[in-house]
Amino acid sequence: MSTIRLEQITGSDADLKAALTDAHLSTDDIEDSGRTFFKALSADGQIVGFSGVERCDGDYLLRSVVLHPDRRGTGVGKAVVEVTVASLDPGGAVFLATTSAAPFFGRIGFSEVQRDSVPAAVLATRQLSSICPSSATIMKLIKPPI
Repeated sequence: MSTIRLEQITGSDADLKAALTDAHLSTDDIEDSGRTFFKALSADGQIVGFSGVERCDGDYLLRSVVLHPDRRGTGVGKAVVEVTVASLDPGGAVFLATTSAAPFFGRIGFSEVQRDSVPAAVLATRQLSSICPSSATIMKLIKPPI
């Protein structure tokens, strides 16, 4: 597994915005309060991608997971998710919404859940209430990435 180190950044980080835009992911709310973003660095200090979380009462919304194209399919994505999830307070459930990456997240411990089983605080996020289409797959971390 790749060794990944996270460095906290702001939602206004130009590299984060560029990576999300290049991956066709929304940047609409990344500068809103209540979000924490990370730059994912390889052991040699290279930026390999980004991730973010939004605290929703006691739960979390994993968001803005994006890798540089040359790092996709190498196991780095799993490592970025793993270290991001490990940084969260234990006990809270971790959710995400995706329109295209459900197979990836399914392989690393997330399972699809029905919208009516998602806590109200998670559903109230801008991501789930207005940015992501209603057709987005909502997933919950069932077991830590292995």
